[in-house]
Amino acid sequence: MKRIETLSAAQARRIALVAQGFGGARPAAVGPARLHAAMARMGALQIDSVNVFARSHYLPHYARLGPYDRDALDRMLFGRRARYVEYVAHEAALIPADDWALWRFRMDDFRARYGEWARAHAPTLDRLRAELSTRGAVRPSDLHEDAPRAPRGPWWDWDDVKRGLEMMWRFGEVAIAERRGFERSYALAERVVPAEALARDVSRADAILELVRRAARAYGVATASDLADYYRLKARDVAPALAQLAEAGELLPVRVAGWERGGRPLTAWLHRDAPVPRRLDRVALLTPFDPVVWFRDRALRMFGFDYRIEIYVPAHRRRFGYYSLPVLVGDRLAARVDLKADRAGSTLLVQSAWWEPDAPAEAAERIAAELRRAAAWQGLEQISVSGWGDASHDIAQALPGARRHDHPRAPLAPAIPFPPAQTEQAS
Repeated sequence: MKRIETLSAAQARRIALVAQGFGGARPAAVGPARLHAAMARMGALQIDSVNVFARSHYLPHYARLGPYDRDALDRMLFGRRARYVEYVAHEAALIPADDWALWRFRMDDFRARYGEWARAHAPTLDRLRAELSTRGAVRPSDLHEDAPRAPRGPWWDWDDVKRGLEMMWRFGEVAIAERRGFERSYALAERVVPAEALARDVSRADAILELVRRAARAYGVATASDLADYYRLKARDVAPALAQLAEAGELLPVRVAGWERGGRPLTAWLHRDAPVPRRLDRVALLTPFDPVVWFRDRALRMFGFDYRIEIYVPAHRRRFGYYSLPVLVGDRLAARVDLKADRAGSTLLVQSAWWEPDAPAEAAERIAAELRRAAAWQGLEQISVSGWGDASHDIAQALPGARRHDHPRAPLAPAIPFPPAQTEQAS
């Protein structure tokens, strides 16, 4: 029997972070080639509508590459003849348009799951197909505005129209043609997806094998459940793919110190091409939907980072803040900061800041420097730090000249040495 190698927890963290694009220094300049390369490394870019500091899909490239032109990313992702298209890859995510056929098994699964609904709403779906064929790309609001002023019926029932477009997208009949603001425009898939990708035939087994292979490359080292979650695959489908990749030598079984369940060590899989760096020196703000942290079990196992998004938690019950971002320092998640862009006041508001256990001694200075870069990237001229969180005072001290503001959960303590003239109120 082949001997199973053992990795330390720190080695596993560094392997995973380098696989995700956090190795080496950030580039001096970021052009289209680097933006495409980051997409290729991640494999999927999850989309979320929350826009407090910056929309989620802008942050993974910033975390890996540093400041870049967001308009350039928009053109790359959403422009005409874009190389990317949206589908349910993790959740709603941008993927290479050429990969459309890899997801046909999921489209078939959606058709099977919602077949009864589709049959019950066949007239609505037929009318949608006719509208899309005649009009090209449309927004749901376009259909709503053009609806006849008549009692709601089986076609113009607004909820059915919106859900019908969403279902047809999941079924693979339509694709997202563009976004205006953040509203989707839908079009027939053949008008968005390259013809070769539409015509390609990929079996379920081959598609899952390829997706597990990509997840393993993107994670560097991972458990079976990690690999299943990357593209939201079923464990029963992942197991045969793992066996095949291991037999081919693409994945190597390893143990990682501390990776256990019920007191028993978990088998992990190391990608054969994954480097094992001795150190890693990066500071980065991560979106909650970054692949580094989007699987909460993995974030807890790998970083000791217990993460919950508190957007839907009542304000008085939030522990860390509305949209708290994990902060990478070195190979650890050292802190979390809740950021808000006050566009009218051209100010980056640090609504709360919290330390994680074992944060490096120099973390406050390094996070402060990253906040300055992030504010400049967003075109914000000032930074203001609230008094909420055990890291807020340390980070404020590392930001000479930063303003302070009260937070409803934690008004500033009088002992914090900032002149009253610099204090602002912010919600």
